[in-house]
Amino acid sequence: MRAYGISSEEAVRARGLLKDWTGEGFLTAAQYQRMEQDTVCDLRRTNIFLRIVLFLFTLIIVGAVVALFFVGFRLLPEAHATGIFLLIFAAVSYAAAEVAVQARLYRYGIEEALAVCSVGCLYVGMEAASFGDRAFSLEPGGAGFLVPASCVIVSLWIWHRFGLPYAPLAAMIFVLDLTSRLTSSHTAQHLIVAAFYIAGLITVTALRSRHRFTYLGITYLNDEYSIAEALLWFGIYLAINLQLSSLNLLGQWWSGARTTTEFSSTFYWATWVLIWCLPPVVLARGLRLKDRWVIAVGAAVAILTLVTNKPYLGWQRHTWDPMLLGALLIGVALFVRRWLANGPGEIRRGFTARRLSGKDKAWMNAGAIAFGLLSPNITTPSPQAGSPDVQFGGGDSGGGGATSDF
Repeated sequence: MRAYGISSEEAVRARGLLKDWTGEGFLTAAQYQRMEQDTVCDLRRTNIFLRIVLFLFTLIIVGAVVALFFVGFRLLPEAHATGIFLLIFAAVSYAAAEVAVQARLYRYGIEEALAVCSVGCLYVGMEAASFGDRAFSLEPGGAGFLVPASCVIVSLWIWHRFGLPYAPLAAMIFVLDLTSRLTSSHTAQHLIVAAFYIAGLITVTALRSRHRFTYLGITYLNDEYSIAEALLWFGIYLAINLQLSSLNLLGQWWSGARTTTEFSSTFYWATWVLIWCLPPVVLARGLRLKDRWVIAVGAAVAILTLVTNKPYLGWQRHTWDPMLLGALLIGVALFVRRWLANGPGEIRRGFTARRLSGKDKAWMNAGAIAFGLLSPNITTPSPQAGSPDVQFGGGDSGGGGATSDF
C-alpha cells in the first residue's frame, strides 16, 4: 500500500546517512564511494530550498487553476455546485499526486503540494456540497462532524501512502474541528481531543513496539512513527494545558488573570497536576527509546509547564521571569553536558554530548537563513528623519588665528 518500495526508501535513508558521516569525517571519500554503490536509488530528490519553492509554486498553480475555473463558469454564488466541483478537484489533485509519485518524485515538493490540495479541496468541497449556504456556520451536535472526520481519515491515508511526516499534524488539526462540532462545552472539547490523541498515541506505540526488534524497526518507518508519537504527545499536552487554549495568552499571562468560569474547579486543578506529571513521562519515554523527537517534545512541554505555572496559579508575572528561566535552562544544559562528558569515553548509557551528526548544524543554518529572510529590518536600522525644528547657524569657531561660521 506504500507509494514507494521499501528498498527505495531504505536506499534514500542510507545515502543520507553516508553523506552525513562523510561530512563529519567518520568515513573517507574512498569508503563513501564504495558504499554509495550499494545504495543506488531511482527516486528523484531535490534540496530543501528548491523543495519549498516547488511546493509553494504548485500550491499557487492549483489555486489559480481552481479560481480560473470558477470565474470562467460563474459558479461562486452556487454553494452546492461549488462544493461538487471542489470535490472533483480534490480527486484530480490526488490523482496528479499519484502520477507524480509514479514519475519517481520523492519529497520533491510537487507531489506533496498536490496531496495537500486534495485534502483542502475535500474539506471545503464537502462542507459546501453538504450544507450549502450554512457551511462553516453549523451549530454543534449535527452531522457537521462528518466533514472533518473524513479529512482525518484521508490525512492518515496520505501519511500511510506517501509517508509525509506532517500528515499526522493535519489529522490532529481536523480532530480539533471535529470536536468543536460535537459539543459546545469547552470542558468536553478538551477531554474529547485528549481522548482522540491518546487513542492515536496507543496505536502508534503498538506499531512501534511491533517492529522494534525486526528489520523494519531500524528503518524509515521508525522515523515516521517517532515524529507521529512526538506530535501526539505534544497535542495531548496542549489539550490539557488550559492556559494555552486562550486567544489572549500574553495579556492573561502578564496580568496574572486566569479565566476559570468556563471550567469547574476540579477540572482546572486536575489539569494543573497533569501538566506537571506529563513532562517526566514524555522525557522518560524518549530517553528509554533514545528517540530525539520525543525527547525534544519532553523538554518543550517541561519549559511550557514552567512558563504557564504562574498564570495557572494566578500569580503576578515580573519582567525578570524570562531571565530566571533562561538562567535555569543554561544551568541545566551545562550540568547535563558536563555530566555526559565525565562519563567513560564521554558516553553515559548510550548518550554523549559530542556532535555525531551534521543534521543539527544544517537545520540551524536553514533556520538562520529563514529568520534573516523573514525579518530583514531587525538588523538593518531604519533611516532617521531629520527634525525640521532643529536649525544650525549663528555660531563660530576658531583657534590659532583661524575662524569659521556654522
